[in-house]
Amino acid sequence: MDIKNFKYDEVGLNRFFGSLEAKIMDILWDAEELSIKDVQARLEKDKAVNFNTVMTVMNRLLDKGILQKRLKGRLSLYRPIETREVFIEQQSKRLTKNLLDEFGGVVINHMIDALKDVDQSLLDRLEHKLQQLKKDKLS
Repeated sequence: MDIKNFKYDEVGLNRFFGSLEAKIMDILWDAEELSIKDVQARLEKDKAVNFNTVMTVMNRLLDKGILQKRLKGRLSLYRPIETREVFIEQQSKRLTKNLLDEFGGVVINHMIDALKDVDQSLLDRLEHKLQQLKKDKLS
């Protein structure tokens, strides 16, 4: 799935989606499968939202290939194509590749600089991956 606009100044899912899209995706990732009315009801726990607005946004997510829809009688049920974890994995991998393709070593240096305050286990995993990469390149 191709998210075209990454928003650096936002946080969480709002980096990939508009705020209502992000809330809808959170709801759908936490549930298995929901109707538009179910999503609207969950959204309205925080703030009133029009049914047609929710329907429009969910159908746009469907058109973008982020949601899938199935009919159960006359009821349309929506669910994400991917899990939250797979979505974040794919988007972060794509973003990293794009940054590396465009800016090369500068990006690597900034990523290494950003590792100063991370957990030791992350550094250990990174070191293991680097060793494996070197080993694979020599083979």
